Amino acid sequence: MQLQIVLVILGAAGVVSAFLFALKGLLDQIPDVIRSWRRVVDEARLSHSDNGRTPEDSRRRPPASTDRDEGFGGASGSQRES
Repeated sequence: MQLQIVLVILGAAGVVSAFLFALKGLLDQIPDVIRSWRRVVDEARLSHSDNGRTPEDSRRRPPASTDRDEGFGGASGSQRES
């Protein structure tokens, strides 16, 4: 009789453990689902607007201009010693 009680307890613990593992997997996916849903809603709103913008336009940001990349006053080789 005691062996059956132990087996029932171990079986129940296994079922609970499997259930919690599956629940954790589902809950881990919720943030990605919410992000995807927001993206779909944003793109649907932009496609129905009359301003002519595309969804890609709202995500693009102009690149930051740096004078150093253009060779103005940086160590671009103009200060070499012969």
